[in-house]
Amino acid sequence: MQVPLQIISRSFSVTPAIETAIQEKVEKLTQFCDRMTNCRVTLESTAGRHQQGNLYQVRIDLSVPGKEIIVNRNSDADHSHEDLYVALRDSFDAAKRQLQDYVALRQA
Repeated sequence: MQVPLQIISRSFSVTPAIETAIQEKVEKLTQFCDRMTNCRVTLESTAGRHQQGNLYQVRIDLSVPGKEIIVNRNSDADHSHEDLYVALRDSFDAAKRQLQDYVALRQA
C-alpha cells in the first residue's frame, strides 16, 4: 500500500539520498502495519556547540485508524545524532515499536 508521505525540512535542504532513505524506512513500516493512512517526517538541524557538530532532530507523525502515532526524538544529549542517518534510524525504530504495540492492541 502506498502511504502518502510528506517530508518537511527546517534549516537545511533534503537531498535525494535522504529522501530515498526516508521512503525506504516508511516502506518497511508498512510491513508492520498496512493500515497507515498518512506519514509526515519533519527534519531539523539544531545549532550545536562549536566543539560539537549540529544535532538532528526527527519527528514522525503517523496516522492509523483510531490513533495518531507521534515520535519526537530529542537529540540534545545524544551526540550520535550528529549524523542524520543515525537520527533517522533511531526515530524509525521507535515508530516501529509503537506500530507493533498498536497492532498488538488491535488484535487482542
